[in-house]
Amino acid sequence: MKKIFILTGEPSGDKLASKVILRLKKLRDDIDYLSVGGEKLGTLNIKTLYDLKEITYIGFTKVFLNIFKIKNKINYTAKEILKFNPDVLFTVDSPDFTLRVAEIVKKKNEKIKVAHFVAPQVWVWRPNRVKKMKKYIDHIYLLFNFEKKYFEKENINCEFVGHPLLEEDYQIKKVDVNQIIGKNKAIISLFSGSRKSEILSLTPILLDFIRLMNKKYDDFIFVFHSLHEHVNLIKDLTYGQNITNIEIISDEIIKNHILEKSVFAIAKSGTISLEISKKKIPSVIIYKMNIINYLIVKSLVKVKYANIINISADKMIIPELIQGKCNSKNIYNEVCKFIENPSLIKDQIINVEKTLKNFNTIEPPSEIVAKSLNKFISF
Repeated sequence: MKKIFILTGEPSGDKLASKVILRLKKLRDDIDYLSVGGEKLGTLNIKTLYDLKEITYIGFTKVFLNIFKIKNKINYTAKEILKFNPDVLFTVDSPDFTLRVAEIVKKKNEKIKVAHFVAPQVWVWRPNRVKKMKKYIDHIYLLFNFEKKYFEKENINCEFVGHPLLEEDYQIKKVDVNQIIGKNKAIISLFSGSRKSEILSLTPILLDFIRLMNKKYDDFIFVFHSLHEHVNLIKDLTYGQNITNIEIISDEIIKNHILEKSVFAIAKSGTISLEISKKKIPSVIIYKMNIINYLIVKSLVKVKYANIINISADKMIIPELIQGKCNSKNIYNEVCKFIENPSLIKDQIINVEKTLKNFNTIEPPSEIVAKSLNKFISF
């Protein structure tokens, strides 16, 4: 029996990993899996060493305050991986956690192959990481073609595979969303984050935005897209707000169809923007962090934009309301501007589609990665 350990560090990585492993399971059934994963890998009956929430920290200050806890978790995880003794350690995203674990594992047992999915954004900050990575990574899968030059320069085996969130999900079933949210309401989808800290920061801003919208319009319903584990948190934040046109959805199939039926989306900066873009839904990107974290990030980043669509196009296609600009009034003004000017929506969607063509691959990304892992484990 062959073995693969899947190491993720947050829900987005768990989602990407699950797409790959679902396809790998269809290629062969003789692999024993163990993971640090979340609810997505859990649906594939893959055991996790501990709850993903135990390592999902955001921001420099929170990492600093939890530095000893994180270090202990890194050492514990590496120890358990070595005990499991996999043929392949499949690390996914969250490089400040997953790659630190991989480095320890590789030093202790160089026979374990390390394949990493979602390259650290060395084109954004800390480009010198690449030199160190080649010591403990055997292969790296790239989401974007422009990343290759950074890794090929250091002779790291790398492969452009595209982004799994852009591939069609053949498992999705049809759902009549009218049974869930009622008829005659235009949907605006809201994504306040996958981490508790993001939700606590962005949800109150979005609630104030909804109030502003309700003063002007009476034909919208606002749907918060949430993980199962955060539904009660969002319910608590919306409780007593005297806003009746809000829904909170956590079921993945329903969320998919809600997004497809949406006339607009407001999302925290991150991979969710690609899912929104894939479905040709106009959007605005928002994000806010504490001032210390923001100043640290601002001093380190080497790109002008936060959103990957804008970064790739090198222009502002999707509006970004970051930090001081992230407030209810600005979100309201941007949304109203788009809703009342259909030509702006059309232009955004056309430009997004042009940009997404640069991310496309012939085969589905998760299929490419699954086949590569299958080769790795066969040696």
